[in-house]
Amino acid sequence: MAGHSKFKNIMHRKGAQDKKRSALFSKLSREITVAAKTGLPDPDANARLRAAVNAAKAQSMPKDNIQRAIDKAAGGDGDNYEEIRYEGYGPGGVSLIVEALTDNRNRTATNVRTAFSRNGGNLGTSGSVSHGFDRLGLISYPVGAGDADTVFEAALDAGADDVESSEDGHDIWTSVDSLHEVAKALEARLGEAEGVKLAWKPSIKSEIADEGVVQTLFKLIDTLDDDDDVQTVWGNYEIPDAVMEKLG
Repeated sequence: MAGHSKFKNIMHRKGAQDKKRSALFSKLSREITVAAKTGLPDPDANARLRAAVNAAKAQSMPKDNIQRAIDKAAGGDGDNYEEIRYEGYGPGGVSLIVEALTDNRNRTATNVRTAFSRNGGNLGTSGSVSHGFDRLGLISYPVGAGDADTVFEAALDAGADDVESSEDGHDIWTSVDSLHEVAKALEARLGEAEGVKLAWKPSIKSEIADEGVVQTLFKLIDTLDDDDDVQTVWGNYEIPDAVMEKLG
């Protein structure tokens, strides 16, 4: 297993502070409903649904909202959302993967393409950047779960592949197949995770040290984050601490 990384720029601003809570709850509800429709509407018997529910709990989403989203799927109600992945290049040539859940493919494609073109990027074709990422399982814990060594040992014993600890928290990486087995083992040691999901981890990171490029990149990602259809934005960028400090 690799050591600890002081950088945590792989996924931009998890639970971005400027994101309205209502919009965040809407996205979480959408994921819960889709997850419940893809399997049994029971978190204990549906790994994806359990991960979605845990993510909602981590954001303090009310239990009633969570149950309502599950009930929609169980009752066959609600919109039918399609899972779509977009790939493209942002400012500085960084690679970005955008995951969306949409009930209108044309609307989402137009919005994503516009976000890229207006913020120094360009949308690519399917597979244009994903070859530079690994599809893995990601288990996230807050800083309070333990120090880096404690989390590292727990992850090692649970069968994880890699751990990245920083002042923001702990990211534990696993294979896709062992994600929920490792998450269950970690829960016994560290408590409930902040997030359990499938993720895109870049095989090679691209360092961006130009402040102007970083600002434009963050504007692009914020624009994508603000779109109701966009669930997650992954990138291979890495911002030096000195640049982040200057940007505040």
